[in-house]
Amino acid sequence: ATKTEFERIYGADGAWARLFSAEEGFAGTELFVSLSTPGRYLTVDRFRDQASWQRFQDEHREAYGALDAESEELTLAERELAGPGFE
Repeated sequence: ATKTEFERIYGADGAWARLFSAEEGFAGTELFVSLSTPGRYLTVDRFRDQASWQRFQDEHREAYGALDAESEELTLAERELAGPGFE
């Protein structure tokens, strides 16, 4: 099967994962594909802790903003989850 543009950008070896990997505390990206709704995905980008995520945001704000703008047409919603059970 051929990867979609979304899968190429948001997958475990995609553009976002490559950008996040600049932070030592990045723990990986997982991409889940809906079996019941074609074209629906869930991505989970994990960082070791909140401090790692904050450090990444502070040090890579410009690159994050550029990639976010480049890929925004591929997403419908985005939600940040943090705290116990999400670290």
